Amino acid sequence: MEYISTRKQVPSVTFSKAVEHGLAPDGGLYIPQVLPDLKPFLNQWSTLSYTELCKAFFTQFATDIPKDELYDIIDRSYVNFDNPEIAPIRKLKDDLLVFELFHGPTLAFKDFALQFLGNLYEYQIKVSNKSIAVLGATSGDTGAAAIHGLQGKLGVKSFILYPHGRIAPLQELQMTCTGANNVFPLSIEGSFDDAQTAMKHVFEDRSFAEEVGLSAVNSINLARILAQCVYYLYAFFRLPSLQQQSFNFIVPTGNFGNVLAGWLVQKMGVPIRGFKIATNQNDILHRLFQTGIYSQEKVSPSVAPSMDIQVASNFERFLYYSVGGDGEQVKSIIETFKQTGSYVFQDFDKSSFSSSRTTDKEISKIISSVYKAYSYVVDPHTSCGFKDLSNEPSIIFSTAHPAKFPDTIEKAIGIEVQHPSLEAFKGKPIVNYSVEPNPEAIKAFMRNHINF
Repeated sequence: MEYISTRKQVPSVTFSKAVEHGLAPDGGLYIPQVLPDLKPFLNQWSTLSYTELCKAFFTQFATDIPKDELYDIIDRSYVNFDNPEIAPIRKLKDDLLVFELFHGPTLAFKDFALQFLGNLYEYQIKVSNKSIAVLGATSGDTGAAAIHGLQGKLGVKSFILYPHGRIAPLQELQMTCTGANNVFPLSIEGSFDDAQTAMKHVFEDRSFAEEVGLSAVNSINLARILAQCVYYLYAFFRLPSLQQQSFNFIVPTGNFGNVLAGWLVQKMGVPIRGFKIATNQNDILHRLFQTGIYSQEKVSPSVAPSMDIQVASNFERFLYYSVGGDGEQVKSIIETFKQTGSYVFQDFDKSSFSSSRTTDKEISKIISSVYKAYSYVVDPHTSCGFKDLSNEPSIIFSTAHPAKFPDTIEKAIGIEVQHPSLEAFKGKPIVNYSVEPNPEAIKAFMRNHINF
């Protein structure tokens, strides 16, 4: 299996090279040259455990990694989840399910990909004998999951940008209180979009990337999207067999990576009915799928901070398929959006998608109503999935443990929700670094702190 850039201006690469580069040298995002047809495997995969399914799936994609090494990477990636199913389904009623993706070590869905990516990096360093510098940007959960997946690993330095004052306090503690000496949480003034933009500009400096062994943990890295594909398969196989193709998958998302993974699984032949994109008040994706207009607005800080995003970087992968694989057109559309902050699509295929928008006030009401109806506590991001529920069977993806957002939960239902792993961070000294959100400042900081 080879991988190409969405802009088609550079040669194809292996899976390992795509992971190593993160962002393609032409500024595009890597995608499989050809998406495999999974239909022939569905029967034999349907009863596999989570790790067995992950092995079967990645055998189709990581074809340059020996199977025994690949399987070892996967086995080690899911040992620290606190539920034996890895991703259990909670039934609220017969036609309303919650898919709990918060049982990993940092209590967020990002653990599924970033535990895997951390172990994959460790393997690549062992094979290549080359150290790497990982750069990421986070609106909350990515940073904590990336740091946990990489902390203490030999040959890795992690630099994670995050917007000061715009992530949940416990999310910040998860990033800044690890005590790991290979981790550098970088606080910036501005929004997540500012951090993500600066990060992408750093990756576009290919000379610097080669100098420091730059790699990415954000969902621009294809390994993250592929790792998230697995839990869509797992969920599909565990739906009631006579209703599998009737369930709508409802996915809270800000950067489009979470729902894109499911859409790719659908394109690979898995008969998922469709997807509902659940946004918070930062609703660029909701507006896109309602109007066909991709238009950036100012980020509005919310009680669901991991979705406080107005530029969805993974949209470029969806765009590639939407324009029939025309790399020049992809580049032109992205450049127009960068210059004007908007793009109007004339023929936009949204047949697999619906969407919703949830304000902060609505989030609080939903958390309360779900608790009253089902005695079940949802975090602010997951609550967005309950907005405008139809009568059709639905499975809502729960993206984070409610204990990560105790103030919002307590205000909504009067209950203090805790988790031991989060309580352990309280009282520990915060170690972070302030940096200007521009590529030159970030590169200078990284050069000053890379001494493998």
